[in-house]
Amino acid sequence: MTTADLLYSDVETDLRASVRDLLNDRCEPASLLARVESDEPYDLELWHTLARELGAAGLAVPEELGGQGASTREVALVLEELGRSVAPVPFLGSAVLATSALLACDTASAEVADLVRKLASGTSTGALAVPLSTMADAEFPTAVTAAADGTLSGTVRSVADGAAADVFVVPATGPDGPGLYAVEATAAEVSAPVSFDLTRPIADVTFGGAAATRLAGSDRAPGAVTGALSTGAGLLASEQLGLAQWCLDETVEYLKGRYQFGRPVGSFQALKHRLADLWLELVGARAAARYAADTLARGDADAPVAVAMAQSYCAETAVHAAEECIQLHGGIGMTWEHPAHLYLKRAKASQVAFGAPGRHRAALGDLVDLPG
Repeated sequence: MTTADLLYSDVETDLRASVRDLLNDRCEPASLLARVESDEPYDLELWHTLARELGAAGLAVPEELGGQGASTREVALVLEELGRSVAPVPFLGSAVLATSALLACDTASAEVADLVRKLASGTSTGALAVPLSTMADAEFPTAVTAAADGTLSGTVRSVADGAAADVFVVPATGPDGPGLYAVEATAAEVSAPVSFDLTRPIADVTFGGAAATRLAGSDRAPGAVTGALSTGAGLLASEQLGLAQWCLDETVEYLKGRYQFGRPVGSFQALKHRLADLWLELVGARAAARYAADTLARGDADAPVAVAMAQSYCAETAVHAAEECIQLHGGIGMTWEHPAHLYLKRAKASQVAFGAPGRHRAALGDLVDLPG
């Protein structure tokens, strides 16, 4: 049995520094607030730099398919940094969900390999056409059907990063059973409902007899979708960790500089206790998130347990950290001009992504044979 490694390697530390430098330079809170009020919620220039120049889109893709040959550990680290800045880039939808689903197909197939290379290089952006709230243990999606001629029809709501996608990876059922298909975004009707999380918009995607390329049949499609959702849930915990860390760091810095009754507000015992409790939550969240990323990287049999544990814990830690950030910032924390509300909205939206924490705890109980 391989022992889990929860520490960051030197390579991971260097990767973190590169991603953080980029985000500090290109994703400041002031520009973020302006962007969410515009007609272009995604920062596609930042995404192209991250995906193409840093190679982050292909971190978990084998080198022979145009990727970096790394693992989900490195992907988790990028997500951690993206969570710190709530960066409006389609990394989760493309580099995690769509890419994971494709890698579970037969990559010897020319159609699959070509699409993987496009996503890994950042020349195309993908999205997995399932609702963001779908858990890994859900039944195979039936919202989209495949006709005998291979065209797809149906509507999928709340697709993560669907508005930024060039191509959709679509689970659909047809005459031959479940299958996985690729559909160009130009062949679909994409609408963007008002999203609670302004930095990660969702999309409703309608396929009306859309031309599609079949990527996998009933032998691989269900496992590919399940694996992608499980990977998404496990790695989202790292993003939630990064978000919570920013909230704690920002709050500590603010309370050190805010004075009341002639002394720093952060010196008040009641506030120190609240921050200490939050710090302890983050310690547990970091361990859970790192363990999930490590088990996924190694293909460990304990991965379903690690994912359920990480998502049930980190989702609530992120929400608590964002709530404390707003409350302990006082009046300024309640204003639109301060970015704290963007972190709370991302935390709340992510809390129900891939299943709410209660559902993951129920799944965890079944996995470890605990009575309900």
